[in-house]
Amino acid sequence: MIRVLLVDDQPLIRSGFRALLDLEDDVEVVAEAADGEEGLALVREQRPNVALIDIRMPVMDGIEATRRIAADPSLAGVHVVMLTNYGMDEYVFEALRAGAAGFLVKDIVPEDLLHAVRVAARGEALLAPSITRKLIHRYVTQPPPTTSAALEELTSREREAVALAARGLSNDQIAGHMVISPMTAKTHINRAMTKLHAHDRAQLVVLAYESGLVTPRSS
Repeated sequence: MIRVLLVDDQPLIRSGFRALLDLEDDVEVVAEAADGEEGLALVREQRPNVALIDIRMPVMDGIEATRRIAADPSLAGVHVVMLTNYGMDEYVFEALRAGAAGFLVKDIVPEDLLHAVRVAARGEALLAPSITRKLIHRYVTQPPPTTSAALEELTSREREAVALAARGLSNDQIAGHMVISPMTAKTHINRAMTKLHAHDRAQLVVLAYESGLVTPRSS
């Protein structure tokens, strides 16, 4: 059972999402919150698998709530998905750095919402090709800093797997490109996340661009 927490200051959004999620046999909405502070407290209390958190809220915004969740080792199993009213909210990159697994636009169709919750629960990133393209554009206009020393700890296969993940490929697709099993692809990604201290797959992709491991031309 996938346990979901809804955090949004708009009651209509919360009730709409709950109505959709509650129809699924494998999903349970365990609680709702109207601001980041209340949401953070409920995350610690309920330990959901997925927390759908609005970026902009009173008291504590979603980015700060996400940052605190990511910083707490006891909440490592909580996957945060940010909610935004826009396809490319100005705070999306900051949210990914804070530890969000990805983001959803609030007018998402029901099928995509359900898919996103299940993907996030598996620990995968919600980075659509359009978002990957915008990540690339960002690093074309803002060159990355010097390559981190931590990158030297990655094996050549781990680097290859991360580069493919940065293009938005799933573990199965990475496995196909590298001619390895999906489990081995997942192992490469997980080891790279550990070595680069990435909270999740989405943050790994951001770090890959920021560190220079992946360049816009190579993606």
